[in-house]
Amino acid sequence: MDVPAVRDRPGRFAVGVIGTGRVGSVLGAALARAGHRVVAASAVSDRSRRRAAELLPDTPLLPPPEVAQQAELLVLAVPDDVLAELVVGLAEAGLFRAGQTVLHPSGRHGIGVLESARIRGVLPLALHPVMSFTGTDVDLARLTGCSFGVTAPEAFRPMAEALVVEMGGEPEWIAEGDRPLYHAALAFGANYLTTLVAQSADLLARAGVSEPGRMLGPLLGATLDNSLRSGDAALTGPVARGDAGTVAAHLSRLAKLAHGPSATDPLVNAYLALARLTADRALESGLLAPERAGELLEVLNEDGGR
Repeated sequence: MDVPAVRDRPGRFAVGVIGTGRVGSVLGAALARAGHRVVAASAVSDRSRRRAAELLPDTPLLPPPEVAQQAELLVLAVPDDVLAELVVGLAEAGLFRAGQTVLHPSGRHGIGVLESARIRGVLPLALHPVMSFTGTDVDLARLTGCSFGVTAPEAFRPMAEALVVEMGGEPEWIAEGDRPLYHAALAFGANYLTTLVAQSADLLARAGVSEPGRMLGPLLGATLDNSLRSGDAALTGPVARGDAGTVAAHLSRLAKLAHGPSATDPLVNAYLALARLTADRALESGLLAPERAGELLEVLNEDGGR
């Protein structure tokens, strides 16, 4: 999607950013790059202040109430669990005003969390960039082509779309009630992927591999590409093949890492949960023959009840 030249874009905003963490600082810089003016920001930690200095140079760092007062477009880039409290606090202090645009980049929340602002005449937007942030200028380039999970009132969809496109992204409309499911899906694919890769590298190191990252790189790159292209058809490995003996050997060795069988060992339980989910998907897709699944499921259920 083409992004119009700055001089051709209507509605330049005075932007305020509450929360200059990895996401807020980058979105503020992206809006500035699009021609908006970042007039104020808030930062709590030394790290946040450094990010603001690097990505939002010359922007005054002020307390959140003062940021809200100065902003025509207010970005609330705070952790999910404190967002609602912040919105209510700003609303009760009379810091929202009619016609002001307020957006947050939370994946979990839609616009319902902005209700106390909306009833005061604010235009509420939820714009969640589907990207892992470093909090550096590298992220600005990565925003190009990045999907944004967008929730907005019907009348404000054009504004939401324009802001996303200006930042280089592509809007994907998410219904209010689907936000938790949408966010859970992303956690499965991104957050837990990091855990799985790190755990895999740790186990390889225990097995004597000197450079786990070099070994995993080609395998994981090909697996990700195949999975995105083919879905369940890309499944490989002992569970998809129904190799019950191999799975039993894995579980036995993992249990020894935990110094003996333990019904609460997180590593063994994680392997079991993922193996069961993989077996279900392989069965449903026809990759795992039912006659091969029986013995495999016996191993998984037997170990699950140890």
